[in-house]
Amino acid sequence: MIEETGIVTHTDGMMAKVSIQKKGTCEGCAVRGVCEPSESGMEIEALNPVHAAAGQTVRVTMKSQAYLRGSIIVYGIPLVAFISGAILGKNIGESYLDVINSDASAAIFGFISLIITFIIIRFWSVRTETKPEYKPVITAVINEQ
Repeated sequence: MIEETGIVTHTDGMMAKVSIQKKGTCEGCAVRGVCEPSESGMEIEALNPVHAAAGQTVRVTMKSQAYLRGSIIVYGIPLVAFISGAILGKNIGESYLDVINSDASAAIFGFISLIITFIIIRFWSVRTETKPEYKPVITAVINEQ
């Protein structure tokens, strides 16, 4: 389980917005440029089965499997699609396309497959963002404020 501590900023039924404080590990993170948390931290949406109220400090957990699955889908699948598209494009370019360089066809096929993969992932993420198994969960109220 991945655990973080944050402050509830807003509640809406069984959901809550939690501000997670930026940690020292953010400085050395490889994807720091993608995440870009603000100085005050980053805000996430979490399930709120403990009925935490705004202003309370809470413990938020996320299943490691969901985090790993999401990472593989967002990073691994596009990489495999890009490489597969480039190999396919190189083979097609050498065999069937005499008017274009095979390296150019490899690049074109690679980027086309990458774009298609990103579109598919976007539709998947819209569909799964409402599923509770992919959402962080507030497991405990640490202190009242």
